[in-house]
Amino acid sequence: MTEVTGIDHIYIAVSDLERSEIFYDQVMLGALNFRKNKFALGGDPHIQYYNRYFGYVLRPSRTQVAHDAYAPGLHHFCLRVNSATEVAAASTQLRRTGIEASEAKLCPEYAPDYWATFFTDPDGIHLEITNYRLERRERHDNW
Repeated sequence: MTEVTGIDHIYIAVSDLERSEIFYDQVMLGALNFRKNKFALGGDPHIQYYNRYFGYVLRPSRTQVAHDAYAPGLHHFCLRVNSATEVAAASTQLRRTGIEASEAKLCPEYAPDYWATFFTDPDGIHLEITNYRLERRERHDNW
């Protein structure tokens, strides 16, 4: 039986590649220790942020429509770190660089040990960083 073991990559179309690169450099390189490369695909420039688990790729949009989190499509994208301490560190680093990230906080409405910080990219895509919670660890370990 085929089993998906993770997300390989996600592509995000952005209205201004240069503006988004500045933002995502702060998030992915500054706060989350990703690496970065650039390449062209179909004549369009692309910027890839990656770690050993997956890639997050920016590409130029072809239309200038504002992102609507409640329209069909992406509502938000959540990145996971190992601990609540790492969520807090990422939140602090994001705010230090001028990104309007929320203070890391416990969100018991989602799970008893759910810590998160929330912020939005230049095109209005909602982003979140959360911790690797007990329920997720148990699901993985006891599958």
